[in-house]
Amino acid sequence: MKNQYNELLRELKKLVTDDIIGFQNMFNRYYTESYTSKLWGSAYVINGGCSDDGFDYFRAWLISKGKEVFFKALKNPDILADVLKEDEIEGAEFEELISIAKEAYDSKENNDDFYDLVETYKYPKITLDWDEDEDVLEEMFPRLSKMCYYQCNI
Repeated sequence: MKNQYNELLRELKKLVTDDIIGFQNMFNRYYTESYTSKLWGSAYVINGGCSDDGFDYFRAWLISKGKEVFFKALKNPDILADVLKEDEIEGAEFEELISIAKEAYDSKENNDDFYDLVETYKYPKITLDWDEDEDVLEEMFPRLSKMCYYQCNI
């Protein structure tokens, strides 16, 4: 993740501030769109548990996987078994991505108005349609469960 972070930050710093804000606006839209019960359940399986903050970092990780993976996972989070790397099991998080645009913006501007300039979205109210029971999660996410529970129990 560190290499991806550094490369993206380098590219963002090349942009004009309006484009950096545009990047954050797009990130915020996808970040909000990914606030779903099913994705939270998949994060729980992948990371061996998932708090509120952990789900935030997981959604940033998901966005970092690119548009195609992101939209496929919105429809069926079990497809993440196709992209999940072994070293990401119990660590599919990318907290730093959440504030990368602000860092790029701050490198160009000498004021503290970044969050006043970006669009914010209201999270939908969700009810978790899963519980922490391993059998329930295995039924919802058979491929992820097989991959992650096997890996965690070695």
